[in-house]
Amino acid sequence: MTRSGESGIAMIIAMFMVLILSLLGSSLMFVSRTETMSSLNYQTMSQVRYAAESGIHSAANHILWTYVPPATGGADPIANYGMTTSPVRFNGADVVLSSNPTVASNYPIGAVRDAFSAASQGTLNVGNGSVAYNATATLMSMRQITDAFTGLPVTLQTWQITGTGSVGGAGSAQLQVSTIIEREDTPVYKYAAFATDNGCDALKFGGGAHTDSYDSSTYGGVGIPVTSAWGANVGTNGNLDELGATTSIAGSLSTPRSGVGACSENNVTALTQTSGATVTGGITQLSQPVSFPTPPAPSPLPPETNQGFTKNGGCPAGVTFCTAQPGQGATITPATAATVVTLGNVNLTGGAALHLSAGIYVVNSISMAGSSSIVLDGPGPAVFQVAGQNQTTPIDLTGGTVSNATYNPTELQFIYGGTGDVKMAGGTSSSALVYTPNAAVTLAGGADFYGAVVAGLVKDMGGATIHYDRNLQNNATTAGNPVMDAFNWKSY
Repeated sequence: MTRSGESGIAMIIAMFMVLILSLLGSSLMFVSRTETMSSLNYQTMSQVRYAAESGIHSAANHILWTYVPPATGGADPIANYGMTTSPVRFNGADVVLSSNPTVASNYPIGAVRDAFSAASQGTLNVGNGSVAYNATATLMSMRQITDAFTGLPVTLQTWQITGTGSVGGAGSAQLQVSTIIEREDTPVYKYAAFATDNGCDALKFGGGAHTDSYDSSTYGGVGIPVTSAWGANVGTNGNLDELGATTSIAGSLSTPRSGVGACSENNVTALTQTSGATVTGGITQLSQPVSFPTPPAPSPLPPETNQGFTKNGGCPAGVTFCTAQPGQGATITPATAATVVTLGNVNLTGGAALHLSAGIYVVNSISMAGSSSIVLDGPGPAVFQVAGQNQTTPIDLTGGTVSNATYNPTELQFIYGGTGDVKMAGGTSSSALVYTPNAAVTLAGGADFYGAVVAGLVKDMGGATIHYDRNLQNNATTAGNPVMDAFNWKSY
């Protein structure tokens, strides 16, 4: 039989098979190329993201540690800026620092623009190549506070920083990362008393000693402030020891320690209580110890000569801005609140009254005896910066009284960075701040003390009352640590 019409079918089938195999091969090549390009794209995007983050970190490091914010007066006066809007404005436009060639800087000081541009751009080595980065920073807000430690103005800012990473050639890509860097103020005196020591009896209250609170901003100027049995928290890095049924803390105890009971060197508890002493707000366990910076020693250091004030002794030799007050003592009136009055070992005896106006009083030590007094005249602040050279007790006010009739403790301050003993005494209008983070502070007698204490150790065994000023949360602040937040990114 003949099979006419079937010649060449094998060739046709073979061609179809070749076509199918070609399609399969092409598909596999396409998938392989797609996977390769996808991997390359992922690698490139990762690289440019790291570059963009490098831009952010470079810009943030420069702003936080090299850049100097505007200040009152000087080469970059804060008055040049419009701070009532966000972003902050200069010359009718947003304040911007930039190393990105597509974004223009707008800042009044050329040196600041140039320094930021140089610090916030560069390249990041990745594999066999490199990716480039740059950054822009927009000033979102700016304000000034008075630093509680120095009494000087401090400028706080919030910056929005955008870092851009890019790579050219095959697989070119560009990516932006942005974040917010801000620095807010934080209260220095969050507690009626804080002891930085981490051992037993860091805080020790007894004999009916207690804390309560008031608000100096609402004080009307007549009588004594109205107090409340709340808000007078205490804190320590160690243990609070409370003794006596009438001893109480009208607030909470904050400490990184835990447990209630006997305290020992190998088992430091948070709280030791006897005879019904109370902490009305309970215990708040801190995640870590609280660190308070040591105030620097006065520079230059004051002399170690003795300078005595008595009722009729007038002004000791070498005391500037001093006027004798026969039958009372003396008055010191510095020219301004920033004027420094340098003294040696100041001794008040025999009922002497030393009247002070606002100023910075740099002393080696200060002591009171014989019912003498320190009286704040008019608005302060009067700030004592104590050196304590060769003095075991550089501050001893137990032999007299301190009078600050404003009941605003920021108006009278005692600052000491050493480890000597500090002895304080209360009174009807004894209102002050005590900042001695390395010293042992003892509150003597059963009198009243309006303000707050930061010390290495705080001991109140004579029944004294610490009236904590709640307004210190607002008017005694310092610059807090910088915080990075609102992190986001986008690619092109």
